[in-house]
Amino acid sequence: MPGRTGELAWRALLQAHATLMRRLDTDLREHTGLRLADFDVLAQLADAGGELRMTELAARTLLSRSGLTRRVARLVDEGLVRRANAAGDGRGVVVALTDSGIARLTETVPVHLRGVSKLFVERLDDQELAVLGTALGKVIVDCTFG
Repeated sequence: MPGRTGELAWRALLQAHATLMRRLDTDLREHTGLRLADFDVLAQLADAGGELRMTELAARTLLSRSGLTRRVARLVDEGLVRRANAAGDGRGVVVALTDSGIARLTETVPVHLRGVSKLFVERLDDQELAVLGTALGKVIVDCTFG
């Protein structure tokens, strides 16, 4: 059982995460029409050079496979990504950014970064950010969602 300090830290982490994600999602949707989870999918694809296998994308976005399948289907319908069978593997699926997806991500990144800065980075000094980064790095676990 965690002590009182541990319990308070845990609750603060949960509340901070929930409120920040909610606010970042709301701000992004209001200013760009894109949901935070959709932005995350586009950003992960961009970080990987434009395409990823569906299983790799699920691991990077921390979405379940079924949740990611639905999200990617919506992004395909919007023309922001495309799906294709993986070369040499009839079972694998690759998701890739389209030109429209790249353009949408490019226009959305500044809005997202302003939100992260305003709601998170500007509220902490450099020492607090360093301590937080180190502390949270110690508790990141390798998860595979099904």
